[in-house]
Amino acid sequence: MKPTNEQPSAADPRTAHPAPHRAPRRTSRRTSRRTVLAVVVSSLAIVGAAACDRSSSASNSPSQNAGAKDVTLTITSNSIAGGKNADEADWYAKYVIPTFTQQQKAKGVNVKVTFQPSGVDDEQYKTKVALDLKSRAGADVMALDGIWVGEFAQAGFLKPLSEVAGSGVTSWEGWAQIPKAVQANVSFEDKVYGIPAGTDGRVLYFNKKLFAQAGLPADWQPKSWQEILDAGAKLKSVQGIDPIQINAGTAMGEATTMQGVLPLLAGAGSEIYSDGKWQGDTKAVRDVLTFYKQLLDQGLEDKNFQQAAKGRDQSFAAFAAGKVGILLEGDYFWRSVVNPDQGANPMASRDADVGWAFIPAREPGSGVGGTDHVSMSGGGGYFLNPNTKFPQQAWELMQFIGSADAINALLHGSAKVTARQDVNAKVLAKDPLLSFISEKVLPVTHYRPGLAVYPQVSQALQQATADIVSGKNVDEAAKAYGAAVEKAVGGADKVASS
Repeated sequence: MKPTNEQPSAADPRTAHPAPHRAPRRTSRRTSRRTVLAVVVSSLAIVGAAACDRSSSASNSPSQNAGAKDVTLTITSNSIAGGKNADEADWYAKYVIPTFTQQQKAKGVNVKVTFQPSGVDDEQYKTKVALDLKSRAGADVMALDGIWVGEFAQAGFLKPLSEVAGSGVTSWEGWAQIPKAVQANVSFEDKVYGIPAGTDGRVLYFNKKLFAQAGLPADWQPKSWQEILDAGAKLKSVQGIDPIQINAGTAMGEATTMQGVLPLLAGAGSEIYSDGKWQGDTKAVRDVLTFYKQLLDQGLEDKNFQQAAKGRDQSFAAFAAGKVGILLEGDYFWRSVVNPDQGANPMASRDADVGWAFIPAREPGSGVGGTDHVSMSGGGGYFLNPNTKFPQQAWELMQFIGSADAINALLHGSAKVTARQDVNAKVLAKDPLLSFISEKVLPVTHYRPGLAVYPQVSQALQQATADIVSGKNVDEAAKAYGAAVEKAVGGADKVASS
C-alpha cells in the first residue's frame, strides 16, 4: 500500500504502488509510538519461546490443498475505501479480486477472494497483524512494511517464502525485474520472505542557477564527501543562501536518519546493522559525525534548520526559493514538494533549474560493498501467512498482485518508482529524475534493518548529530551514541566498536 500523508513525513519512503504506509516517526509521536510498539514487542516475546515448536510441529505443507477446486483467500492491507489509501482499497475491489477470480475460473478453480480493509495508524495495523499471526489466524496475503520483516521473522510470525509455498517460488518471473538491492527489503538473514512493492531512493539535489553563479557545473557529480564540501565552499560566494542542507538533529526525527546519517554511514563502508551487530562508536560513525562537523564549522550548513521544530519544512521552502544550494532528499521531494503543478513548495522552473547527483561514498570505492555511490530506500511488500490453508493459491494471488499488469492498473499512468524495472521503464519514461532513481540508484541502495530495536538506535543517531549541531566534538558525540546504543540493544556484545 502507499502513503497518504503527502506532507513530508519522517522517512518519506514515498512508495510507488502497494507498499505499506510507513508511520511518520516525528518527535511528537514517539511516546505513543513506543506505547504501541510495546504491545507488539510484548506479543512477539510471548510467542518467541514457542516459535520453534510451532514451526516444526504445526506448519502447513507447501503442497496442502494444491489441487483444490474450491478455494477461499483473504488479503489485508492498511487501506480502506473512502479513507486511508483509498485508491489501493479500490484497486483490490475493482481490479485485483475480479481479475484474479476470472483467471482462476478459466483454469477450473473456483476462488473466493475477500479483502480485509484497515484504516488505522501504522503501529495499530502492525499490532493487529502480529496478534492475528500469533493466534495462527489472519489474512492469507498481507501487505507489510519492509522494516517489520526481521522483527516478525525472529518471532516466528513470518517464514521464508520458499518454506511456505515451496522451492518453486524462485521461478517467479518478477524476480528478474526487481534489483537484488530492492529484494533485500523483504529479506532477513539472506532469506526472502515476500515480494517487494513500491520503493524510493535518495539523491543530492542542487540548484543549477546557484551553481552557475558559483562557477560549478550543471552536470555536477561529486566523487567524495570532500567534493561536496568543495562545492559548498564555492557556493558561499553567492550572497544570501545556505550552501548545503543535510538533515541533522532530533527535531527532524527519522528524516535525520534516512536523509542524513544512514546514507553517509553506507558511504563510509558500514550499514547500521550487519553480521549480528549494531554500529556503535566506530570509525564509520565518527567519520559521519566528522563530516557533519565540517559542514557546520565551515559555515556550509544552517544549524537553525536542524534545531527548529519545522526546520525541514523551512529548508524545503528555502530550496524552492533558490536559497539552498545542495539538499539531500528522497524522490518525494521532487514529486511532492517542488512539483510545479501540485507541490507543497512548487518550483515553476523545477525541470530546468533542479539538478541531481548520486550521494557519493566518502571516497571512491569506500561505500558498502566497495561502491562509489550509495542511497537509502524505504518500502514494503506482500507476504504469505505461514498458516494459510491454500499456500499454492495464495502464492498465485501474490504473484498476480506483484505482476506488471496489476501494478500498472494501480498506477493509472502516474509516475512513481515501483520495485519492477519493466514497469518503471514505462511509467517513468518522461521523468528523468525518477528514471535515474529506478535505473541507477536502486541497484546501489540500502534499507533499514527490520528489527524492533531499530527506532531506539535511530533516535541515538539523531541525538549524536544534535550533539554536533549544539557544539560538542566528535569524540564526545560518538561516545555518548555508543553508550546509548549498548543500552538500547542489550549490551556491548551486540555492538561493533571499532
